[in-house]
Amino acid sequence: MNATDRTPADLLASALAADPGRPLVTFYDDATGERVELSVATFANWVAKTANLLQGDLAVEPGDRVALLLPAHWQTAVWLLACSSVGAVADVGGEPSVADVVVSGPDALDAARACRGERVALALRPLGGRFPQTPDGFVDYAVEVPAQGDRFAPFAPVDPEEPALIVAGAEFSGAEVTQKAVADAAGLELTGPGSRMLSGLPYDTWEGLSAGLFSPLASGGSVVLCRNLDRLDEEALAQRIESERVTSVRR
Repeated sequence: MNATDRTPADLLASALAADPGRPLVTFYDDATGERVELSVATFANWVAKTANLLQGDLAVEPGDRVALLLPAHWQTAVWLLACSSVGAVADVGGEPSVADVVVSGPDALDAARACRGERVALALRPLGGRFPQTPDGFVDYAVEVPAQGDRFAPFAPVDPEEPALIVAGAEFSGAEVTQKAVADAAGLELTGPGSRMLSGLPYDTWEGLSAGLFSPLASGGSVVLCRNLDRLDEEALAQRIESERVTSVRR
């Protein structure tokens, strides 16, 4: 983290400047066998494209609320940083009826229809695949995002003191997210470059978001984000920890 980093988007920009080729997010889904590894540069490219989708096609402005009805997943991590880039409030598991935009995985589409604004659906298929048929009333993220620009510039400056994240009923500004992520790093045994956190925690609490994204990003480390980790036995987990060079585990 640099002294000038005030938002999660700033943390990503600093990581990109420092070492764009290093791994940032390695994602496993132990229900499907999926494994995806994203370098800082690849992750930042997804974030830029998603931020352009938010700002351009979906007309999201700073302060707008984006309800994220998504599990712990690499694409959820992308959306969290894209919201920060635009200045939108990422409302994790938030009520769609009071959101300006809702972003939903395949298991939450019925609830997401309560949103009167724009609705985006994520199939959460391997390699970012699209739905076989786009759900009624939604745009398919996997269809819309590839054509978006690879660089992002906000129309308005993002104020780090404004609300940026809501999770488990608690609201945080961008600056607070960044400060808490830095403060958590030591307790999570994230000591800088080379630190590698394996997290099987869901994204519906601050603890899950911190271990599964923000603190690894703030500390210059990386995260092995595991969905459905309970399907892995202890021997297989130990093998993953060894093969991924994990230095800290939260589950």
